Amino acid sequence: MAKKKRIQARRKVEFKYRGKTLDELKSMSLNELIEVLPSRARRSLKRGLNEEEKAFLKTIETADKDVYRTHRREMVILPQFVGKIIAIHNGKDFKQVKIEPEMIGHYLGEFALTRKTVQHSGPGVGATRSSKYIPLK
Repeated sequence: MAKKKRIQARRKVEFKYRGKTLDELKSMSLNELIEVLPSRARRSLKRGLNEEEKAFLKTIETADKDVYRTHRREMVILPQFVGKIIAIHNGKDFKQVKIEPEMIGHYLGEFALTRKTVQHSGPGVGATRSSKYIPLK
């Protein structure tokens, strides 16, 4: 219970990403923002955005849609994405994710898992001798 209260108190504090507020991050150019991001995202963005990523970024900034669909799992989450709902393809269908400020610097693919968790049922054919035994009531 005390842990929950601490988390809620932390959330009430204005969001800062490495000492910068969300408004400051949104006003930065891409080159200035790159210097603030973690190393993996920094290396990815220094190589430049490909055509699909540029088109997706332009769509996010200009279009006024409810949900933005994308296959770009390798796209780094930028401050412009905060507050938007993005449907990320996981290989089978699109998973809708609301982008929060804490997600900045992560990749879109991290929030749409591609593998299901394994849910085992009872023993089947080929199981051990003892597990094949089914008692009669």
